[in-house]
This record gives sequence, structure tokens and C-alpha cells, in this order.
Amino acid sequence: MTTALIVLAHGSTDSRWQAPFETLEQRLKKRMSSPVRLAYMELCDPLLETVVQELHADGFDSIDILPLFFAAGRHLREDVPAQLDALRRDTPELSLTLLDPVGQHPSFADVVVSIVAENQRDSSCTK
Repeated sequence: MTTALIVLAHGSTDSRWQAPFETLEQRLKKRMSSPVRLAYMELCDPLLETVVQELHADGFDSIDILPLFFAAGRHLREDVPAQLDALRRDTPELSLTLLDPVGQHPSFADVVVSIVAENQRDSSCTK
């Protein structure tokens, strides 16, 4: 079974908002041995449905979807599962797994604490 990873962001019509996600995608591609693609839930391209279809056309039969969300709110409890259900109806041979959002990972809080501490050091140095 060949598995690809989609990192999923909400989406925005503002290209400045999209830029950090595109940078993250490029950095992940350099570090991961399996294919990584960025997709958006709505509002901008590439949409989740498009990326899933492209990966499936490229021969992938298993796709993990990692939401770049802090928590599982309505989008991750209702909207994204509905999108995945529709994709499963169209391609029942495809395995789609929605992973927990990055914000629920145990080390996420540690990373945020590190960033806050770093910013506090930087701001205390400039005073």
C-alpha cells in the first residue's frame, strides 16, 4: 500500500495567509520520505478534493490527512468528515484517514511554550 500525506489548512483568499502553509509544505517535502501535499478545506486552491483525486490518479491508495488546526471544532467534526465521506463514495478503493489536528499533539504545547519563551527573551534584549 502506498501512502501519501496531505497537510490540510482551512483556506483563505488572502495569499499572505497562504504563504506560511506553502513554506511548511516545501519544508516537509524535504524531510519526509513519503509524498506530502498541501490542501485547503475551502476558499482557495488546491482544495482537498482536488489533491485527493490527483494523488489517487498518481497511484496512491492510502492518504493520511493532517489538519493544521489547533483543535477539532465544527470543521473537523462535521465539514471535513463530510468531504471525506463524499470522496469515499466516489473512490471506495481509496483509504482516507483523518488524523488528529496538530494542536492536539502532546508536543504542540511544548513548541508554543518554546516560541513564547524565545519571544520573551528577544523582547527583553531590545529594552
